[in-house]
Parts: sequence; C-alpha cells; structure tokens
Amino acid sequence: MARKPLMAGNWKMNNTYGEAVVLAQEISNNYNKSWTGKVDVLVCPPYIDLKPAKTVFEFDRTPVEIGAQNVYWEPKGAFTGEISIPMLKEVGCTCSIVGHSERRGYFGETNEEVNRKVRALVDAGMYAIVCVGESLAVRDAGTTEEFVCAQVRAAFAGIDAQEAQRCVVAYEPIWAIGTGRTATPEQAQAVCHAIRQTLAELFGAQVADEMRVLYGGSMNVGNVEMLVAQPDIDGGLIGGASLKADQFIQLVKACL
Repeated sequence: MARKPLMAGNWKMNNTYGEAVVLAQEISNNYNKSWTGKVDVLVCPPYIDLKPAKTVFEFDRTPVEIGAQNVYWEPKGAFTGEISIPMLKEVGCTCSIVGHSERRGYFGETNEEVNRKVRALVDAGMYAIVCVGESLAVRDAGTTEEFVCAQVRAAFAGIDAQEAQRCVVAYEPIWAIGTGRTATPEQAQAVCHAIRQTLAELFGAQVADEMRVLYGGSMNVGNVEMLVAQPDIDGGLIGGASLKADQFIQLVKACL
C-alpha cells in the first residue's frame, strides 16, 4: 500500500524561545499548502519551545505537527525534571520521540522504559516515534538486524495491533548520527525491511504494511531522494538538517 511519508525534525537541545519562533516561522513561510495530504510534517523542539512553535503554525494555519523529544510515563507527581503526557497534550503535541539513541546512551534509558513510554502515549491517544538502532560494534559484528528487531519487540511488548498502528518506528544507526556518515540506501532498506517483517510477526501483515518506518541517520539534501525511494523507508527523523528551514523544506519536498 502507499503510506503517506512523514518528515520529522528533531531540534534536539537547540534554539532559544526567540530562535524557535524564527525557525518555525521560516518553515511556515516556505510550506506549500498543496502538500497537505501528500506528506506529514512534524517538528520536535525542546520543551520550552513547544508552545511558541505551535503558536506560529496555528496562527498561519500551517499543517505542521509538534511533538516532544521525550516524555515520562506518569501523569504527575514528584518526578523533578520530567514532563508528563497531559502537559504535552495541553500545548498541542500529537506524539513524542522515545528511545532516541542519545537518551539510551547518555541517560541510560532502557528497553523497559521505552516500552512504558509507548504504553503511556497510546493510552493517552498520542503516538510514539520509537527509535531503534545499532552501534558500530554491533554493525561490525554482523548482528544488526537481530539487535534492532529485538529493540522493536521490546518497545511494543504488551501493545496491541490497533495501538501500534498509530505509532512510527525510526531506524537510526548510532554510528551515522551527527557523524556525517550515512548508511547506504541498501543498508538502510535492509534494516527497515527487517523492522517491517518484525512488525508483521507482532501485529500482522496489514498493520505492518500501514505503519511508517523512518530513517534517522544523517539524512540530508544530498541523500534524501535515494533513501526515501526505498520501499520500506517512509520519510526521515532529521537532526541537523531540521535546524535550517531551507534544508528541512527540501527534505519535505523530496517526499512528494
């Protein structure tokens, strides 16, 4: 089936309040309303920038979603420094990234915690962008698909097909994030195909065929067309290139 592409920008820990307004406005100014229905566009700013970015898109009536970069699974409580799903929903978030390699690597996020976040998001009517990916050591050992598919199974443990169907999986080879190195289109396709096969084992072929799988390892204007042309890659989770409106818009156009 033809899945609608998704181009998602992960701003990471970049942009002050004012800078977020400027970037959101530049994206909005360059968004062509004729793209609506052909591609979904999402930006994931830092928490403090969620409201100003959302306000820009709402004021301009630009159909760009906002999502969070992380979330905690409890609705409220004594969890200093965390952000809850009700907080995100109130500012207009539709989703959250979970399990990003930087969260796993720098902050020790586990597969179990990723699963709890997925569970909480789908229970709240939101969706998760579940990040999976391997280190260079795993790649060199030849166990990439086994490792990545195990992460997929762990993230969706206890999630049923209807809940999973709304979610997105983003394959991000850790060795290709922020390094300038990119998996070849063939390498990326092979892993994304294995991810889709795993989703089919978990939820059935129809659901797996409807779920979107993104590539998230240094996708840029130079390689985007070759990557999104692959049959199992439905867009990108973009880091550095999402911080420049002109580059991000070019990536969106590549999905049309």
